[in-house]
Amino acid sequence: MIKLDHVSYIYPDQTVPVLADFSLSIEPGEFVLVVGPSGAGKSTFLRSLNGLVPHFYGGRWAGRASVFGRDPVGRAPRGMADLVGFVFQDAEAQFAVDTVEDELAFAMENFGLPQATMRKRVEEVLDQLAIAHLRGRRISSLSGGEKQRVAIASVLALQPEVLVLDEPTSQLDPQAAEEVLVALRQLNEDLGLTVILSEHRLERVIQYADRVLYLPASGAPPVMGDPRAILAQLPLVPPLVRLGRALGWQPLPLTIKEGRVFARSLFRSAEAGERSSLGLAEDSGPGRARGRGEPLSPSAALPVAQPSPAATVVLDGVDYSYNGRPALRHVKFQAGPSEFVALMGRNGSGKSTLLKQIVGLLKPGAGRVTVAGLDTQRAEMDDIIRYVGYVPQQPGTLLFQETLDEELSFTRRGHHLRPDPAADRALLQRLGLAEVGGRDPRDLSGGEQQRAALAAILVAGPQVILLDEPTRGLDYAQKEALAALLLDLKREGRTVIMATHDVELVAACADRVVLLAEGEVVVDGPARAVMSDSQVFSSQINKLFRDPRFLVVEDVLREMKAEG
Repeated sequence: MIKLDHVSYIYPDQTVPVLADFSLSIEPGEFVLVVGPSGAGKSTFLRSLNGLVPHFYGGRWAGRASVFGRDPVGRAPRGMADLVGFVFQDAEAQFAVDTVEDELAFAMENFGLPQATMRKRVEEVLDQLAIAHLRGRRISSLSGGEKQRVAIASVLALQPEVLVLDEPTSQLDPQAAEEVLVALRQLNEDLGLTVILSEHRLERVIQYADRVLYLPASGAPPVMGDPRAILAQLPLVPPLVRLGRALGWQPLPLTIKEGRVFARSLFRSAEAGERSSLGLAEDSGPGRARGRGEPLSPSAALPVAQPSPAATVVLDGVDYSYNGRPALRHVKFQAGPSEFVALMGRNGSGKSTLLKQIVGLLKPGAGRVTVAGLDTQRAEMDDIIRYVGYVPQQPGTLLFQETLDEELSFTRRGHHLRPDPAADRALLQRLGLAEVGGRDPRDLSGGEQQRAALAAILVAGPQVILLDEPTRGLDYAQKEALAALLLDLKREGRTVIMATHDVELVAACADRVVLLAEGEVVVDGPARAVMSDSQVFSSQINKLFRDPRFLVVEDVLREMKAEG
């Protein structure tokens, strides 16, 4: 078994323990889901299972840990590598070689496994993670989601007894995430592999868990129990569970199949889905706040640069290739002021490439990109970023000052803006970062880094805001706050373009959905229409009712109120 006994741990330069008198046990073969708000200690707990905490991170450790009879503190990560496979939140952090097939073999070579064994295992994990088509690719050419699947496969190749994963689906599209989770569940059931997985998007994984470990806050005692029992007490939960709790459904449904038992008889009218509901669409259509907060008052509004009247984004017949491999194919796209556009599609479909074209990091091989009247092929980067703020999938690449406060000051200087500490503090407050302004951004959690990078671009008041997987590492509360902020920015006249796999965020915020496949725009339309006509890129509530009126919980509650 896995056992932690009265463990306490404090990171270097911190005074408050992230784990305090922490005790639990996990039986062999369990599938345990670790949940809780950002900063509650989920990643720290996971790192303690293979000795990364305290060996890699330093700090002070007290208490005892045992993983299948080994002491991870005494053995250190190298002495646990064959027993505990670890998949990091940032997949790129664990890659050691250039190509996918070499990466899968790298750890096995270090353990001196026979050549035949290595070749057999490489083929097995390529099939298990559905990445056989990537075997010869350079890792640097992969999308974020493809890198995540390769990272999982490289760990599975060692056939560990325990598989520990820190947000393994954070960059995966819905279908790829389901494929990975089904593969993990199959390994758990067929081979008895112990799986311990941290995840914020509970709607994806809760049905696979045997038990849920809930960490309510940094230093707070853990709570372990049955998934339904834990979800009944969590403050923020997936939309299906939230609806079930609001309506008193028992037992609390964890899957769409379980929820449909209740949903079928929810409305009096058997033809509810066929009736016109223009009033509903006007009150709660995509792009409205849906109760997430009133628009900012003028005094609280974020700064806005003064662009030309044509502050809009236009891609006209854009082609782009990576080393001869097409990534965008004759793409036509545009977005204007006060518009919130979501880019969706499978991993590798071209979403990130499209964003990089807009900000000028990539130049079109054919066609034209204009932003605020500037042709990105000819314009200088300094001119483009006067109007465009871009947060990439790896937000840490934007953060290089010694403190977060200095990051904001650096951005202001780069845009020739006057120092404004009060405005900076107000921005950090809105992003839930008021307490970490004096900390090194590289020491923040994944979710905190995501918000820190957003703060670093918003301080300059960009007219066009580009976000690549912005909810990676965010808990439900932080995601709601982000949604409210982005909707406020849209109301202020900004253009928000977001590449994401987070269907729930899209359902709550987006005006339009642009669906990409193999570098082509295959669908471009209103969010409600596009998401209601998709089996993959639709929200939990829409899947539950199969009705275009219902994308989010508020839609259902409002209709129930209207029906009396």
